[in-house]
Amino acid sequence: MAELKQVFIEDITVGQSASLSKEVTEKDVEMFGEVSLDTNPVHFDQAYAEKTMFKTRIAHGMLGASLLSAVLGTQLPGMGTIYLGQTLKFKAPVKLGDTITATATVREMTPEKKRVVLDTVVKVGDTVVIDGEAQVLAPSRG
Repeated sequence: MAELKQVFIEDITVGQSASLSKEVTEKDVEMFGEVSLDTNPVHFDQAYAEKTMFKTRIAHGMLGASLLSAVLGTQLPGMGTIYLGQTLKFKAPVKLGDTITATATVREMTPEKKRVVLDTVVKVGDTVVIDGEAQVLAPSRG
């Protein structure tokens, strides 16, 4: 598990970022399918997946996106963050065995409302697989 951090709105600056990385395993795909009820065969059936444009099994798109939630909830702003919204664009597949890195970078802030807008991206190596934007309420000392 990621070390739990907390960055108060008073200490957040535009350009600040945080990242987490994780290898996507067979177990991750199985557990995500069980929790989400998404049993699309492209995630579970190699013979089926070979007939798709991906030519192999891929992880659920939202599994990769969920690492963004982990960055926001455990790193920046971290503990006490309230997710308000998220846009996502799925750019490329994540295959089993890939290591994904999710990064959130502060783009703008409204400190009086404790609101933060962050650019979010998930990559496999240098390839962007998901990008988007998150809006959160950050914890405050006040």
